Amino acid sequence: MSNKLNKTSKKETAALSLLDVLRDKEIFKTEVLGGITGFFAISYILVVNPMILADAGMDVHQTVFATIISSVIGCFIMGFYANSPVVITPGMGVNAFFTYTMVLNMGLSYQEALTVSLVSTIAFALIAFSRFTDILQGGIPDSLKSAITAGIGLFLVEIGLQKADLIQQGKNSLLTIGSFKNPSLLLAIFGLILTIILYIKNVKGNFFIGIVITTIVGIVFHIHDSGVKTTHLIDILQYHKSLFDFSFKNVWTTPFIMASFSMTMILVFESMGLNAGILPDMKKFKKTFRSVSITGIISSILGTSPTVSAAESVAGFQLGARTGIMSITAGIMFLLSTFFISFLDLVPQAAIAPVIIITGALMLSNLKTINMDDFAEWFPAFLIVVLIPLTGSISIGLAFGFVAYPIVKIFNGQIKSISTINYILSGLFLINLIMTAML
Repeated sequence: MSNKLNKTSKKETAALSLLDVLRDKEIFKTEVLGGITGFFAISYILVVNPMILADAGMDVHQTVFATIISSVIGCFIMGFYANSPVVITPGMGVNAFFTYTMVLNMGLSYQEALTVSLVSTIAFALIAFSRFTDILQGGIPDSLKSAITAGIGLFLVEIGLQKADLIQQGKNSLLTIGSFKNPSLLLAIFGLILTIILYIKNVKGNFFIGIVITTIVGIVFHIHDSGVKTTHLIDILQYHKSLFDFSFKNVWTTPFIMASFSMTMILVFESMGLNAGILPDMKKFKKTFRSVSITGIISSILGTSPTVSAAESVAGFQLGARTGIMSITAGIMFLLSTFFISFLDLVPQAAIAPVIIITGALMLSNLKTINMDDFAEWFPAFLIVVLIPLTGSISIGLAFGFVAYPIVKIFNGQIKSISTINYILSGLFLINLIMTAML
């Protein structure tokens, strides 16, 4: 059995069951290494996610545990149910929508934002376990799917630059450059250059290494964030207070309904586009898609923004991992990380900012899939990409792009290329815009 499995191709390996992999030492070793590599590629989320949620007023110490536990559960569901080599963690971009759009822009409390997450992930799950998955997958233009990821990426770049103090609100302009006399800015530039070099050189765990080295340099030169309290493992005894931290009193208000609709759209389309783009075996798409939706519901109960498939899972694919053993291994690594959380609070925002900037920049690569020769195809996508960071609202960017798509297509004589689902979503997003104007 072992020799036979060792000779299998990557495609054949992807079709193996978990038991088959366990019986073959070489394939098992590859899957485990893939899981460890995938974990270190995304491990920065243990620091970045709590810091972003802290801007929404959440307890940074408890969101560390929420991030870890939701990642562990998500990876186990992905591994055992979908047998898919995808790491699940709270999503970059989705956490930005949670904090900067829903809480800071729309005025929801973080408890209401968690309730929005619950409602949205339940809606996501209903779609994932129904025929709507096939309908949406075939009915939404690829250009808009790519634009959503790219627009969120540019939004993350903006957030990262702000956290690095590289940009700030200008007196005579929208934005201006920060002061180079600021030690935090200089540390962030050092971290950005270092992390870029590590990434270009394809160093395993590049983001994680970049954060660690930048943090050490910050400690040596006494550059740190003010008012930071250290998280200890014993703090998990208070974590139960963060469970089911919902607020349903404003569920019928316009902001809540708008936020729920927008987050559902983000979760469905980003997950659909991302999984279709990174999965080595598309036969596992539906179960992978469903696993993400299930874990999203659990993550809101645990007290964090929704979980998603991590694009960094590709780091494990590159080593040859093709089955759920990779996901299970990553989940075990997340579980072990709880014993090292006391070191997380030593990390300054200047060490996190480079990772956010580079992550956002990588998401912009989706623009290459858009046909720039067809104005009617790329202009609606352009609206999504630019308006998300400029308005500070992912929902506003999505609304303008989806509303513009059928309009531009009609006047360009391409009415036959517009599907029924395009018209429906365009109408829903138009209602979203009208409701926004009424706030």
